[in-house]
Amino acid sequence: MIHAKDINEHSPWQQLTPGCEIYEPGTAAAFNTGDWRTATPIYHADRCKQCLLCAPYCPDCALRVKDGKLTGIEYMHCKGCGICTKVCPFGAITFEEEGK
Repeated sequence: MIHAKDINEHSPWQQLTPGCEIYEPGTAAAFNTGDWRTATPIYHADRCKQCLLCAPYCPDCALRVKDGKLTGIEYMHCKGCGICTKVCPFGAITFEEEGK
């Protein structure tokens, strides 16, 4: 049996389970979905007050937190939804159109 942790976005279809049955819980950590976005978040560390209001709202867990502090954005998982910019009261995360 092939485990979900062994499948990634480059796995051939032959490695998928019959009928796409799911045998164990999945994780987004193995799939790089950052190229789906049309806008890129920009983290402004000088504006960040480390309130961490943004982190629990990110549906992709793309906001990196280490030792209780926001350290940056995991761009390979961020889909550019913009929720983090809406909940940050300090403007520490802004968005720029993709490709600029």
